[in-house]
Amino acid sequence: MSKETAFEAAYKLLNRSIIRYQGEPIGTVAAIQSSSLVAVNYAECFVRDFVPSAFVFLMQGETDIVRNFLKTVLTLSAQQPVMRGHDRAMGLMPASFKVVKDIDNNDRIVADFGERAIGRVAPVDSAMWWMILLRVYVVTTGDQALAHSPEFQQGMRQILQLYLKESFETSPAMLVPDGSFMIDRRMGVAGHPLEIQSLFYGMLHAAQDLLIANKENETLLATAKYRMQTLLSYVRFYYWLDIKRLNEIHRFGSEEFGPDAKNLHNIYPETIPDWIDGWLPEGMGYFIGNLGPGRMDFRLFSSGNLLAVMFGLATEDQAEQIMQLYDHHWDDLIGNMPLKLVYPALTGKEWSMMTGCDPKNVAWSYHNGGNWPMLIWMFAGAAIRSGRDDLAKKAVSQAMQRLHQDEWAEYYDGKHGDLIGRRANLNQVWSATSLIVANDLIESPNSMVLSESLIFY
Repeated sequence: MSKETAFEAAYKLLNRSIIRYQGEPIGTVAAIQSSSLVAVNYAECFVRDFVPSAFVFLMQGETDIVRNFLKTVLTLSAQQPVMRGHDRAMGLMPASFKVVKDIDNNDRIVADFGERAIGRVAPVDSAMWWMILLRVYVVTTGDQALAHSPEFQQGMRQILQLYLKESFETSPAMLVPDGSFMIDRRMGVAGHPLEIQSLFYGMLHAAQDLLIANKENETLLATAKYRMQTLLSYVRFYYWLDIKRLNEIHRFGSEEFGPDAKNLHNIYPETIPDWIDGWLPEGMGYFIGNLGPGRMDFRLFSSGNLLAVMFGLATEDQAEQIMQLYDHHWDDLIGNMPLKLVYPALTGKEWSMMTGCDPKNVAWSYHNGGNWPMLIWMFAGAAIRSGRDDLAKKAVSQAMQRLHQDEWAEYYDGKHGDLIGRRANLNQVWSATSLIVANDLIESPNSMVLSESLIFY
C-alpha cells in the first residue's frame, strides 16, 4: 500500500465526518461506522477529538470550520444544564455536541457536559483544549479580532476564574476526579493526573497571548502567570523520575514533619512497584502519572509526557531523556501500533480495585495499556522538538502500514498493540487526522501551523 493511498483515505474520512449546522461546517463526528456496536455518542463532535481535525483544516487553509467550532463551543458553554440539582460554574465547556432536528425540522445543537458520560463526570479538559486550539487558530490565521471580541474575552475570563479558583489545595497542580479527561472511566487517575497538569500549563500559557492586557484582565493575567510559573517548577521537580530520583525515593524517611522534611508528600518507599526495578536506565526519565499526599503513581502516561515536551513544561534535558526512554523501550511503549496510552497495565487484584472490575479496561486494552494511534501527533511533535526526527519518522511509517488496512481503528489491544481493540470503533476520525498531522510535522516542520503554534512555546 502506497503512502499516497493511505493519506488519500485519511482525508476522505475527514471530509465525510464533517458536521453542519444550518448549512455551515462546525465540527467532525468522532467515528463513522454503520455497525450497531458503535457507541451512540461517537456520532457527536468531541472537543478533544476535534483538535487534530482542526490542525488538518488549518494546514489546508480551511479556517471557517475551525472558527465556527470555536464559536459554537463558546456559545454552548453558557447552556449548561442543572446536574442533580447542582448549578455548575460558568467557564466549563462541553465534552461533545451534536446537531439534531426539532419538531419543525430545524437544526438544534445539543451539548453534553457530562450528563450522558459513563461516570456523569464534568469534562475538565475541554476548556483547556478549546483555549489551546484558539491560540493555534489565531497564530495560524492572524485573526486576533476573534480572540479580542467581547464574547471571547468574557469566555476566557470565565474559564480562568473557574480553573484558578482558590481551594483548600496547597499544590499548584489541579485536582480532578476520575473520568474528567480522555481517560473517562475509573482508572485510578483521580487527584493530580499529569495530562491535566500539562494541559493546564498549556492553557495558562495560551491565556497570556489571548487575553488583552487591560485593566479588566490585569489581576487575572497576573494570577495566571504566577500559577503557571509555580506549576512549572513543581512538575519539573516533584513529578520527574530518573534513576537518581528513584534512589532518593527508595531511601525516603516517612512521617516527616516541619520545614526540613524531604519527603513532602509522605511517600512510603514500599510503594515503589517491582516492575520499575531495572526498567529505568541511567540517563533516561519521565514524568510520573500522578502525585498527592501519600501517593505516587509510577505509571507512564504518554499524553501527559508528550504534551509536557511540546508545551515546554519539560526542560530540554528532561525532554531528551523522555524521548530516549521511548527509543530504549520501543517494544513496551510504542509496540507494533504507536503508542501505549499507559504503561504498564493494571492487572489482577490491582485492576479489580482500581477500575471497579471494568470489563472494557482489562489488562492491555482500551485505556488500561491499550495502544492509541491518535497519540502519534503528540509523539511526532515531542520527538521533533527534542531533535529526534528519526523516532517520529519511524512511528509514522509503522502506523501508516496498518491504520488504513485496519480501517482507522480507534485503539489496539495487547502488550505490543498487535490486536485491533475488542470494542474499538472503526473509521475513528482522530486516528486518521493524527497520522496526517504527524506526517506534516515531519514533512513541513517550518510551516506556520506547526512551528509557531502546534509545537508550543
